[in-house]
Amino acid sequence: MKIGIIGSRGIPNHHGGFEQFAEYFSVFLAQQNIDVTVYNSSLHPYKKKTYKNVKIVTCDDPEDRLGAAGQFIYDLKCILDSRQRNFDIILQLGYTSNSIWYKLLPKASIIVTNMDGLEWKRTKYKAITKRFLKYAEKLAALHSDYLISDSEGIKQYLIDTYQKSSKFIAYGAHVFENPDLEVLSKYNLKANEYNIVIARIEPENNIDTILDGVKDDTYKTIVIGDVAKTKLGRALSETYKNHKNIKFLGAIYNTNVLNNLRHFSRIYFHGHSVGGTNPSLLEAMACSCMIVANNNPFNKSILQQNALYFSSAHEIKTHIQDFNKTDWKDAIHKNVQKIKSIYSWEIINTSYINFFKDIL
Repeated sequence: MKIGIIGSRGIPNHHGGFEQFAEYFSVFLAQQNIDVTVYNSSLHPYKKKTYKNVKIVTCDDPEDRLGAAGQFIYDLKCILDSRQRNFDIILQLGYTSNSIWYKLLPKASIIVTNMDGLEWKRTKYKAITKRFLKYAEKLAALHSDYLISDSEGIKQYLIDTYQKSSKFIAYGAHVFENPDLEVLSKYNLKANEYNIVIARIEPENNIDTILDGVKDDTYKTIVIGDVAKTKLGRALSETYKNHKNIKFLGAIYNTNVLNNLRHFSRIYFHGHSVGGTNPSLLEAMACSCMIVANNNPFNKSILQQNALYFSSAHEIKTHIQDFNKTDWKDAIHKNVQKIKSIYSWEIINTSYINFFKDIL
């Protein structure tokens, strides 16, 4: 097999879920002696031509000069380059800025698209952008050779909307087994005496609702995400700058640091409301977190009864009153076991490679 992976900003992960998947899956393929190439943005800090035996092709990304329009140009350049490389399979991660170029994808390659979540539902987008994203979703659904859905909800949506079947393969996580209390000292934190939020600061992640719910809590809440990058982030940092129990730590990409901050937290708030199997939710489960999640079908299908749910700041306030993490010891254990039995990276990576073998 010769595999190309497009649609991410590149590896190693410095951005989000698709980048994390691209890193783990491509390294897994390389370990199986499979020829795999990942396309990297020129804005990515990693500049070498290989990463753990994964080939890296860097394409010019003008997003820093053109804004969001630059993503379309970057994806176009990745697709044009892929025409020269004779890939057996091209795995497209998402569709938002690449599906409009579907006619330029190499005809000899099998195109497999991970359909991600319902991007057009994200509240940060204006109406015209949402219409375009719905159109881009349709192009990807109808013109890919095969589709992958990361949740049963997305799989059913593709059947209902486009009469297209897809292969259900979720995201993965590694169970965190080596906690280190020393990591907390850098952030002046104590185990089980702080709450945590890790997310991009976008409206659909409900950071504003979470902070409104915890603003009067006696426990500290730390927010990990780039607040300077979005209008909402800047507004929230201004609103809560005088709340001593709310601390914005900025973006953190060190996996060990993130895992320790998750593991030792009192409550992990998961506000994501759009998408399928969210990587950060699985990571929280894998770190033995007690999770309070946004009440939606995607989160509930994964966590089921082993979490608390919120739809408003008032519900968060109710949950944190007299909260005792030890009461949820069994639920936390069941979430960890679910990672081992369903969502481990070994299982997910093996599912992908077996699917690729089948379609070839």
